[in-house]
Amino acid sequence: MNCHRRDILKSGALAGLALSVSPLALGPLRAQDVAPLSLDFDPEGYEILTTTVATPTGDKVVRYRFWKAIPYVARPVDVAYQSLNIGVPVEIDGVEVDASDAPILFANSVGGYMPSSVAEAAGIAEGGMGGPGGRGAGGRPAGGRPDGAPPQGPGREVPSGGNAMLDRGGRRVSNAKLALAAGMVVVEPGARGRTLVDGAGIYFGTAPAAIVDLKAAVRWLRHNRGRVPGNVDRIVSSGTSAGGALSALLGASGDSPLYAPWLAEIGAAEESDAIFAAGCWCPITDLEHADMAYEWNWGRNPLTSGEVVDQDVSAELREAFADYQLSLGLRQSGEGPRITAETMGDWLVERWLRPEATRYLAALSEADREPYLEANPYIAWYEGEAVFDWADFRAHVGPRKKTVPAFDAFDLSSGENSLFGAGQVAARHFTAFSAARAGVALDADIPEKLALMNPMHFLSEENPGRAGHWWLRVGAKDSDTSLSVVANLAASLEKRGNEVNTRYYWDAGHGANEDAADFIAWIGEISRI
Repeated sequence: MNCHRRDILKSGALAGLALSVSPLALGPLRAQDVAPLSLDFDPEGYEILTTTVATPTGDKVVRYRFWKAIPYVARPVDVAYQSLNIGVPVEIDGVEVDASDAPILFANSVGGYMPSSVAEAAGIAEGGMGGPGGRGAGGRPAGGRPDGAPPQGPGREVPSGGNAMLDRGGRRVSNAKLALAAGMVVVEPGARGRTLVDGAGIYFGTAPAAIVDLKAAVRWLRHNRGRVPGNVDRIVSSGTSAGGALSALLGASGDSPLYAPWLAEIGAAEESDAIFAAGCWCPITDLEHADMAYEWNWGRNPLTSGEVVDQDVSAELREAFADYQLSLGLRQSGEGPRITAETMGDWLVERWLRPEATRYLAALSEADREPYLEANPYIAWYEGEAVFDWADFRAHVGPRKKTVPAFDAFDLSSGENSLFGAGQVAARHFTAFSAARAGVALDADIPEKLALMNPMHFLSEENPGRAGHWWLRVGAKDSDTSLSVVANLAASLEKRGNEVNTRYYWDAGHGANEDAADFIAWIGEISRI
């Protein structure tokens, strides 16, 4: 193994981690002489709202109780982000509903690791919370670029729009709305994000602020067991893109002591932050290995301009991915062949991609199927099944969205670079590979922060606080990240004996949610266990 490959892998070798980074690195906290906020839920502090929700079985008129912008920590850094909304249906199509013991959909709206605020939300079913952006601290807009922050370069991660995703017809679909119409309690937590900066120029929403906030919100719900409507033992997280990554992290890291100092600093309730199930759409995660995985998947595909990325850089990262993938020790279907860089593509095709293509083509009329196949010559239709191999599939997808490296950009221009900013530094390198190219060493706190942001770290060993049920979704044409990310999540969870429901939506891109009603039905099924 050459030195670059050793260094790349070393940044992901996080077993036996000991925290040495001060929680104060997250940013300025409330003055200690300010009285802590109460963590007790006020059951009478709601308003009654009515909305109409489109469902697969027709429109449903929902009357619901709505609690707006409730702080979920005693010592918030910025209460505009560290607050949550709650929606509880009381009547659906004129029929009274008792949601006091219903499952709780914990729907985050994080996109691009940006901040999300519930402070300006009109109501859960009226478009959801503010989503990425919202009010910034110190008078600066959270959705804009703070002074000194790097711009987002072409092809970089773009916030995906939070809870409202796209179905196959390009229509917006909201898990939160559908859950409300199904009689479930919906909680929408705000969270700090990477662009938040105070008047002194301190970035206080960088890693691991967002996951700390989501854990604190779960703890608040458990603190209010019996007061807040819904079953706090049936909390199901959902999120998309960076929000999908946070949903996976929330599910994998339940009750980990690694977060204790940060949670204590903001006054989180002393409760469990474990959740029952996690729904994760196109998660942008496993960041310390994401550049390697991206080049393994899309390295030979051209950019939209037709240019091919630097193949020397791409090849070095692909080579490092082979070592990383082997280190995971994963097998196909539990006891099957090893999942390596050499076998991953064929496994993806066999297990998910061909079945999804077959499902899609079988649903087309013959009049529509024939022109589709003519326009996509890499795919054959033989005796009712789609036929293609991994190389055919990559050619079918076409241009890659991101340049190289895709995440730890050499010029610090990616959103992930600013996720790992600290203090007055807007963006930093987080992989040994890109840091070496820049002629710098990784800062000492980076390995710990990477671990705090990566669900794969918590899946490398048994964790009794891990969610037992998982819903993983990604578009087969989503080149915002590597398709291996969801595959490795699924295989790691299956290895641990968890129930995992995974799909790669055929021909869909980033932010696709083509079976949202099935997700809501799945919550109902697993909640009866």
